[in-house]
Amino acid sequence: MDGVLVDIESSWVYVHRHFGVDNNHSLQAYLDGEIDDMEFIRRDVALWLDKDPSLTMDKIRRVLADAPMMNGAAETMRRLKEMGCKTAIVSAGIDVLAERVAVELRMDLFYANGFRADRAGKLTGEGILNVGLGEKGDKVDMIADLLGYEKDNVISVGNSRYDIPMFASSGIGIAFCPIDEDVRREADRVINEKNLIKVLDVI
Repeated sequence: MDGVLVDIESSWVYVHRHFGVDNNHSLQAYLDGEIDDMEFIRRDVALWLDKDPSLTMDKIRRVLADAPMMNGAAETMRRLKEMGCKTAIVSAGIDVLAERVAVELRMDLFYANGFRADRAGKLTGEGILNVGLGEKGDKVDMIADLLGYEKDNVISVGNSRYDIPMFASSGIGIAFCPIDEDVRREADRVINEKNLIKVLDVI
């Protein structure tokens, strides 16, 4: 989703910037194996709650409502649907944005990470882990089984090294405007132009 369907580097970073915080310390701890995905989410949410102790799900939705769609995303999803393809989001990003994107683009499924909230919608500080940053391939396998697709009929599109496991679970892996050399190297095809319609040429 992030950097592919929406023209932002990260839905997490998008919210961080709204609150004027950064998670560089937590990111390094995660990369060093000192914390897991769930603790990573907790620390990110804690940064926001420190700025806004009454933060609600509705406020998060409003922040992410401005995240722009990628150029060509709507046309690409429309044409894929006309071709009879099923489409899904597999993202370690925020599910509030994934839901918005999936609805607007009429996609079939979405999986992303979220937050726990009380009855009033206020964030509790706990997260909901649906897609581990390094476990996207497992989710692609699950979706393929759910929809009855063989691996050769699955195409994954991603832009970072964390998308490489999706490529391994797909017949074709497409690196879209890759942000690191790892994903560029492991992809079957590379698209350098910021226009998602170029994905249709490969499909």
